[in-house]
Amino acid sequence: MPTLLRLLTSSGRTSIGIETILYDYLDRSRTPEEIAQTYTSLTLEQVYATILYYLQNQENISQYMREWLEHGHKMREQQRLNPPPVSEKLRQLRAERKARKQANEPSILN
Repeated sequence: MPTLLRLLTSSGRTSIGIETILYDYLDRSRTPEEIAQTYTSLTLEQVYATILYYLQNQENISQYMREWLEHGHKMREQQRLNPPPVSEKLRQLRAERKARKQANEPSILN
Protein backbone atom coordinates (compact mmCIF):
# COMPACT_ATOMS: atom_id res chain seq x y z
CA MET A 1 0.00 0.00 0.00
CA PRO A 2 1.40 3.41 -0.90
CA THR A 3 2.12 5.88 1.86
CA LEU A 4 -0.82 8.27 1.95
CA LEU A 5 -0.32 11.98 1.40
CA ARG A 6 -3.04 13.79 3.31
CA LEU A 7 -4.34 17.36 3.42
CA LEU A 8 -5.66 18.55 6.74
CA THR A 9 -9.06 20.13 6.23
CA SER A 10 -9.91 23.62 7.37
CA SER A 11 -11.77 22.17 10.37
CA GLY A 12 -8.57 20.41 11.42
CA ARG A 13 -10.53 17.25 12.31
CA THR A 14 -10.41 15.30 9.08
CA SER A 15 -8.05 14.89 6.19
CA ILE A 16 -8.48 14.30 2.50
CA GLY A 17 -5.85 12.52 0.44
CA ILE A 18 -4.23 14.50 -2.31
CA GLU A 19 -5.09 11.56 -4.55
CA THR A 20 -8.77 12.41 -4.13
CA ILE A 21 -8.25 15.97 -5.29
CA LEU A 22 -5.87 15.02 -8.09
CA TYR A 23 -8.15 12.22 -9.31
CA ASP A 24 -10.99 14.72 -9.64
CA TYR A 25 -8.71 17.25 -11.32
CA LEU A 26 -6.75 14.99 -13.66
CA ASP A 27 -9.07 12.09 -14.42
CA ARG A 28 -12.49 13.70 -14.07
CA SER A 29 -11.46 17.12 -15.50
CA ARG A 30 -13.06 19.00 -12.64
CA THR A 31 -12.05 22.58 -11.95
CA PRO A 32 -10.51 23.62 -8.64
CA GLU A 33 -13.73 25.49 -7.88
CA GLU A 34 -15.84 22.36 -8.49
CA ILE A 35 -13.53 20.31 -6.28
CA ALA A 36 -13.72 22.86 -3.46
CA GLN A 37 -17.52 22.84 -3.74
CA THR A 38 -17.58 19.04 -3.51
CA TYR A 39 -15.24 18.82 -0.51
CA THR A 40 -16.56 21.68 1.54
CA SER A 41 -14.09 21.06 4.36
CA LEU A 42 -11.31 22.17 2.00
CA THR A 43 -10.59 25.74 1.01
CA LEU A 44 -10.10 26.72 -2.61
CA GLU A 45 -6.54 27.66 -1.68
CA GLN A 46 -5.87 24.10 -0.46
CA VAL A 47 -7.14 22.70 -3.75
CA TYR A 48 -4.92 25.05 -5.75
CA ALA A 49 -1.96 24.27 -3.45
CA THR A 50 -2.45 20.54 -4.07
CA ILE A 51 -2.51 21.06 -7.83
CA LEU A 52 0.58 23.28 -7.64
CA TYR A 53 2.37 20.66 -5.51
CA TYR A 54 1.52 18.07 -8.16
CA LEU A 55 2.81 20.29 -10.98
CA GLN A 56 6.07 20.95 -9.14
CA ASN A 57 6.55 17.26 -8.25
CA GLN A 58 4.83 15.65 -11.21
CA GLU A 59 7.09 12.60 -11.57
CA ASN A 60 6.91 11.58 -7.90
CA ILE A 61 3.21 12.34 -7.52
CA SER A 62 2.36 10.53 -10.77
CA GLN A 63 4.15 7.45 -9.41
CA TYR A 64 2.25 7.84 -6.13
CA MET A 65 -1.04 8.05 -8.04
CA ARG A 66 -0.22 4.92 -10.08
CA GLU A 67 0.55 3.02 -6.86
CA TRP A 68 -2.62 4.35 -5.22
CA LEU A 69 -4.78 3.24 -8.17
CA GLU A 70 -3.06 -0.15 -8.34
CA HIS A 71 -3.60 -0.67 -4.61
CA GLY A 72 -7.28 0.23 -5.01
CA HIS A 73 -7.70 -2.27 -7.85
CA LYS A 74 -6.02 -5.01 -5.79
CA MET A 75 -8.22 -4.30 -2.77
CA ARG A 76 -11.42 -4.39 -4.85
CA GLU A 77 -10.34 -7.67 -6.45
CA GLN A 78 -9.63 -9.17 -3.01
CA GLN A 79 -13.07 -8.05 -1.81
CA ARG A 80 -14.67 -9.53 -4.92
CA LEU A 81 -12.92 -12.87 -4.38
CA ASN A 82 -13.41 -12.90 -0.60
CA PRO A 83 -16.50 -10.83 0.19
CA PRO A 84 -17.25 -10.16 3.83
CA PRO A 85 -20.15 -12.22 5.26
CA VAL A 86 -22.41 -9.16 5.38
CA SER A 87 -22.03 -8.72 1.60
CA GLU A 88 -23.15 -12.29 0.97
CA LYS A 89 -26.10 -11.82 3.34
CA LEU A 90 -27.16 -8.64 1.50
CA ARG A 91 -26.88 -10.44 -1.86
CA GLN A 92 -29.12 -13.22 -0.53
CA LEU A 93 -31.68 -10.75 0.83
CA ARG A 94 -31.83 -8.92 -2.52
CA ALA A 95 -32.32 -12.20 -4.37
CA GLU A 96 -35.12 -13.22 -1.99
CA ARG A 97 -36.83 -9.85 -2.33
CA LYS A 98 -36.59 -10.02 -6.13
CA ALA A 99 -38.03 -13.56 -6.12
CA ARG A 100 -40.95 -12.48 -3.88
CA LYS A 101 -41.65 -9.49 -6.09
CA GLN A 102 -41.65 -11.62 -9.22
CA ALA A 103 -43.90 -14.22 -7.56
CA ASN A 104 -46.43 -11.50 -6.66
CA GLU A 105 -46.55 -9.89 -10.12
CA PRO A 106 -49.45 -11.03 -12.26
CA SER A 107 -48.36 -12.73 -15.44
CA ILE A 108 -49.65 -11.28 -18.68
CA LEU A 109 -50.87 -13.90 -21.11
CA ASN A 110 -52.20 -13.19 -24.57
